[in-house]
Amino acid sequence: MAALSANSRGAFYMVLAMAMFICNDALVKAASTQISIAQIMFVRGAMTLVLVFLIARHLGALPTRRMLTDRTMLLRVFFEIGATLTYLTALSRIPFANASSILQSLPLAVTLGAALFLGEPVGWRRWVAILVGFIGVLVILKPGPSGFVPDALFAVVAVFFTAGRDLVTKRVDPTIPSISVSLFTTTAITSLGACLIVPMGGWRPLDADMFGLLALAALAVLVAYQCIILAMRNGEISFVAPFRYTSLIWALGIGIVFFGEIPTNSMMIGIVLVIGSGLYTFYRESRRRQVTAGETDPAPPA
Repeated sequence: MAALSANSRGAFYMVLAMAMFICNDALVKAASTQISIAQIMFVRGAMTLVLVFLIARHLGALPTRRMLTDRTMLLRVFFEIGATLTYLTALSRIPFANASSILQSLPLAVTLGAALFLGEPVGWRRWVAILVGFIGVLVILKPGPSGFVPDALFAVVAVFFTAGRDLVTKRVDPTIPSISVSLFTTTAITSLGACLIVPMGGWRPLDADMFGLLALAALAVLVAYQCIILAMRNGEISFVAPFRYTSLIWALGIGIVFFGEIPTNSMMIGIVLVIGSGLYTFYRESRRRQVTAGETDPAPPA
């Protein structure tokens, strides 16, 4: 990995993060048929917390008071909690592939956020691409009296929470170890899950199969958390974000094989619009950087 460029490392971590997130999503959806989202958050979170704590202690990276009171860290936790609640709710209520497909608009949301809040330049072509991408999301949602499923809006809201998380991650103090960020985030999500168990239906006993599902989900989400942090820290947002689309391959395959979900024509059209516009924004960003680099390079010696 050391021999790779920063962007290449970021892309590698993003691809691995997406594979782990999709595996986690599939396990969570399977578990949500028997227990509440809050119980999933707590049990999965508690398992992940143990693993993260042991790793952080071994590395001497337990969070300090400065980390726990850092406003950027707190804001990242807020976005992570919002993303977790809304996306897990979407997974439990709509088809697996639909939720994952809507999440494919995340790179567009990240580009939009980077332009609005981080001051990254975005030309009119990329603004059009962002608009087309969100039209693709509407096609996946199938708005209309016969096709729209209100619960799908949870996935849309999750997109914007997740985009906020990724943008804030770029602003977290680089001296704070990634495992410390994961430990802080996991603690917050696990605690919230514990608080919501009673309001969301109470505790249900876990059999061996359910415990195994959640244990695998905990391992997957641990790897995913670490990889997403490393991806956003190593690479440029505009370069790394499009590699999220690799998750769609996993999502469609798992949806078909394990959940019997056959993609509809409208869903595939929406996916093409979302991914096509996302890839175009990536292309335009690459072109912009090439032009900028050409303008700033010093003239060669005579």
